Amino acid sequence: MLDVQASGDETILFENADWRVIADGLEHRGTGYFIARESLGRRSESGLWEWPLHLAEKSWCSLRPFRDAFQAAADLFNVERDEALSQSFVTGFGLRMGQGGQGGTEGFTKLAELVRPKSIARRRPTASEGRPVPHRNVTGRKEETDTARAALS
Repeated sequence: MLDVQASGDETILFENADWRVIADGLEHRGTGYFIARESLGRRSESGLWEWPLHLAEKSWCSLRPFRDAFQAAADLFNVERDEALSQSFVTGFGLRMGQGGQGGTEGFTKLAELVRPKSIARRRPTASEGRPVPHRNVTGRKEETDTARAALS
């Protein structure tokens, strides 16, 4: 990927906490990483957009601010967005899981987290281990087993 410097024109067309769009392209405010206007719509051989895939590899790149700035830049520079752009973000950053969220994940789950093996479920202690095990009687009311009740007496 090309990492070019912006020209002297610093007129800000769009800005958020992490990115700004200037006449020459898209710039990360913290690192100075720059995406030239002319390369914004670049695609891979599979038809996916290259920049969302590439920036997903950067530890300093947060999805939501990048996506907002990238889409604003595409609109400002008349780069036609299509379904492949959404697919590029999903492929690079992961699938949306639930309704938003707080913290670094911003409501998204990295694809690698989806394929991790599940941890072994914890087993609940039984009455013989010193804790009563509630169960429902015929009336639907919770009761403790006789053994557990005797242990508590």
